[in-house]
Amino acid sequence: MKTTTRVFKALAHNTRLQILSLLLDGEICVCQIMSILDLPQSTASRHLGILKNAGLVKDRKEGTWSHYSMTSGEDEITDDLLDLLKKHLARTREGQRNRRMLAAALSKKDCA
Repeated sequence: MKTTTRVFKALAHNTRLQILSLLLDGEICVCQIMSILDLPQSTASRHLGILKNAGLVKDRKEGTWSHYSMTSGEDEITDDLLDLLKKHLARTREGQRNRRMLAAALSKKDCA
């Protein structure tokens, strides 16, 4: 039950759901998350840390930047919830807006 509780607590915040909506299509840099969601680095890191501790995202370092993506295969509850979220977040107005902004940011390659 601890894993389930941790996952649901992590999902109980609008910013973290928006971060997950940005990760629907794959890995992105934390600088893009910060830019699109207009978050300071400390806030983005705090939310990403909560998502990571819940087993919902994983990170990869590249130079000074961290790149994040959704996890898969960690455990059954996480996989089931991420499948449901992928379907739902892709349909929300905020999720669609965030993904359009991400597409624009990726075309500019605005990370240092």
